[in-house]
Order: sequence, then C-alpha cells, then structure tokens
Amino acid sequence: MNLDVLFVNPGNHKKIYQDLAKDYSAIETPTWSLLLAQSCRSVGYKVAILDACAERLTDEQCVDRIKEANPRLVCFVVYGQNPNSGTVNMSGTVAMAAAIKKAKVKIPIAVVGSHVQALPIETMENEKDIDIVFTNEGVYALRNLLKQKSLTAPSTLQKIKGIGFRKKGKVILTPPEAIVPQAKMDTDLPGYAWDLLPYNEKPLDLYRAPMWHAEYIEENRTPYAALYTSLGCMFKCSFCMINILNRNDNDPIGVASNYAGMRFWSPEFIIKEFDKLVEMGVKTLRISDEMFLLNRKYYVPLCELIKERGYGDILNMWAYSRIDTVKRPENLKLIREAGIKWLCLGIESGDKNVRLEVTKGKFEDVDIREVVRMVHDADIEIIGNYLFGLPGDTYETMCGTMSLSKDLCTLAWNAYAAMALPGSLLYKVALIEGHKLPDDYEGYSFHSYNTQPLPTEYLSPEQILKFRDNAWLEYHTHPPFLEKVEAKYGPNARKNIEDMTKIKLRRKILGD
Repeated sequence: MNLDVLFVNPGNHKKIYQDLAKDYSAIETPTWSLLLAQSCRSVGYKVAILDACAERLTDEQCVDRIKEANPRLVCFVVYGQNPNSGTVNMSGTVAMAAAIKKAKVKIPIAVVGSHVQALPIETMENEKDIDIVFTNEGVYALRNLLKQKSLTAPSTLQKIKGIGFRKKGKVILTPPEAIVPQAKMDTDLPGYAWDLLPYNEKPLDLYRAPMWHAEYIEENRTPYAALYTSLGCMFKCSFCMINILNRNDNDPIGVASNYAGMRFWSPEFIIKEFDKLVEMGVKTLRISDEMFLLNRKYYVPLCELIKERGYGDILNMWAYSRIDTVKRPENLKLIREAGIKWLCLGIESGDKNVRLEVTKGKFEDVDIREVVRMVHDADIEIIGNYLFGLPGDTYETMCGTMSLSKDLCTLAWNAYAAMALPGSLLYKVALIEGHKLPDDYEGYSFHSYNTQPLPTEYLSPEQILKFRDNAWLEYHTHPPFLEKVEAKYGPNARKNIEDMTKIKLRRKILGD
C-alpha cells in the first residue's frame, strides 16, 4: 500500500537500563504511536508502526524495514514508560535517523515527543538528521502536514501550525497549534491502533510488565499493555515535565508547569478499549494516567463498567494517584473490584518542607501512614515512589524518607535521584543556576552509566546518587519486605527479587 506515515518507536534499552535491560526492564506498548496512528487513519491516512524497542531491532534492520514500507513520512514518537523517557529515547532516535540518512533514504524525518516539545530549537540546531519537530502532542499538526503534496518545501511547512523546521539553515517555529479539546477527545483521538503492533505467537506477547506489577513472577509479565483514560495533570510539580504535551507557546525552553491541565475520554469510549484488550488476552494492564484517582466523574463510571463486565476478575491493573487524592474507602473498594490491584503513590519525600518546596504542598496535612493503611485495608498493594535530592533535601531528610518507606513496607518500591528533566521547571532553574547537566541523552536515564542528578544546597550529585543506589539495595534486601513478598506471592517471587539485587548499576560520577 502507499503508506502516508510510519510511526517509529526507537529502542536503546541496553544503554538506558544497563544490565537490567535483558530481564528486568519493562517493555511497554508505545502509547502515543498507537494514539497517533489511530487518529491519522480515522481521517483516511494509511499508517503503520515500527516498534524497534519491542522487536529489539538494530538500526540497519530498521532502515531495511523503512525502505520496504516507503512511507511519505517517518515519524519518531519519542515518549516511554517513565517521565524521563522522552529525552532518554532521543538517543535511539538520533542514531536511527543518522542511519536512515546514511543509507540515502530520501524520506523526511519528523519527531514528536516530550524532549522536542520542551526544546524544539535546540533539537533542530543539534540534530541535523531531523527535518521536522512537533511542538506539542502533534495531532492536528500531523494531519495538516500530511494534507500537503510536499512535506519538505519551506513554503509549505511555514503554513503548518505547531512545527519546527529549517529554512536556509535557520530554525523556524510556526505559531502554536491547538491540542485536542475535551469536547473532541473521543473523535479526534479515537483510541489505539492495537492491530498494528508486532507480535510473535499472540498479540502483545512482545511487551512485558514491570516485575513488581507481575507479582515478581516472570510468566505473569505478558501479554501486557498500557493505556490512558485521561491526558495531562492539573498539578504543577517543579520536577515533572508531563504537561509539556499541552504546550501552547514557542518559548525556546518549554516549562511543563505552565501548561497544567487535564482532558478525559468518556468512560463509554474507554471501556471499548478494555474490551479489545481483554479479547486479545491481556491480563496485566497499566492505566498510565498521571492522576487516575482525581475526577470521580470519569473514573467511577469507568470502574463500574469494568466491574459489570467481570474484568475485575481477569485483569491485574495498576494506576497512579497522589497521596491526597486517596480519600474515600468506598472508592478504593470500587477500584479494587474493577481489577486495580496496585496504586502507585507519589510520596516523593517523608519531609513536609521538602514536599512544599516542589509544590507538593497540597498534602502537607495528610497522614501518609493512614492513607497507606487505608489502601492496604482495601486489598490494594502499593508501589511507593520517592525522590532523593529534591530542593531542600539534606542527608537527614533523605534518611527520614528512607526510614518512612521501610516503615510503610509496601510490596513495591521505586526511588530516583532528582534530575533536571527537559520540560520541567527544575531544568530551567538548573540552566539559570549553572548546574551541570547530562552530557548526552542517555545521561537523563535514572539507571544509566552517565546519569547526572542535580545537587541540592547541602548535597552533591555524587552523594545523592550513592544514597539512592544504596537505598534501593537496602530496601530490596530488607527482611520484613522480603518476608512480606514471600508470604503473599511465594518463595519464587522472593528469589526473583534476590536475583535482581545481584545486578549492580555502574555509575560514571561514582568512579565506576
């Protein structure tokens, strides 16, 4: 067929996750490739998806696939399962783009994703193999671009809102394009092109859940999928760049907290996506919303529909929530009946003043221990999310956060060293204050060799990173934690955790 656009999900797991890549890192369905592909084909364009990450393809293999497909446009969709992934996965993007150009393939290359949304001019100045960037989610800009006979003529490109391109060597940003409004979510972002994903023997068998979500049992990890029921977030945390996809200006450095806001698909629309995934055999599912338990108008009727279909007995799901949005036991009972067996809680710090420093202050008076108890009482497990090295953190406050996490003893635990992620306010502040930033895209990975956290007023990046890595090992070898895992999921689950703790991440700034 005459393909209009090939959406590419790049891969670079080995450098991003080091030795965790082979067996332990998750491989997530490429959410935005699926959304954009379905959006484009709903208005008549012919599309396909190339998932280099899931298929573990080399750049050379991808170039061969691209030549065979011969689309009018190659569009890299550069997001991922972690907030930093849009920047980290740029490493795989630029390498593949270079391979495409080296092979003399004359197809224009576009990129949509959080890094180019945050830094469109810098990206175009540094990455000469990229021809076009989209400055927000790109839904309407992409459709309008594909309407054109020429996808490279500057006279054509300058008429398309919401993109960046070069004209005589100079980077041009066109006026901002609108994002899909709430009223058109069901029609202009009409679901996921699940049928376009690659597979071996059965749908979605190339994708795998995080170990903890699969109850630390390997065979529970696949088939796996992830989907959104809403986009964006109403909060403005300084360390987060999630809202950069809502961008509506052309500042050289985008700051996500300037674009806070949420949009929702209707529950009646989203339940059809659940129907498709259950039919495809999915049992392990991530609800990727930043704030799933926020607006009862949407999540309560959706959970009731899921429950009515009996999917709560089939699905093992997890969703995000802030501590201060887990308020009602009756809501927890409903989501558990709908199959949400895990909540990922952004606790971040055990110190109230540190949370206030990064605009997490809304839950300053919330009793974290009481909220965790209430969730556990609803038979829902928790992955506690923590950040070490936030502004205001000292060695003592980080120790306090670690102590809190061990007291809570959740069945899953995740912590990162705070980093200046492009698109976050911390990134812009780091530039102004002259802090050292990563030397390459991979350096923005929390797990990479080149990772480069921020300092605080009291702590160096080296001290923070060393504390984080030691804390990860301390928690996952903590006897009460291991005993709790074994009691719930069995000795094999405990052994899998113990095997995982034998893998040591090498860190450049720590002299490895």
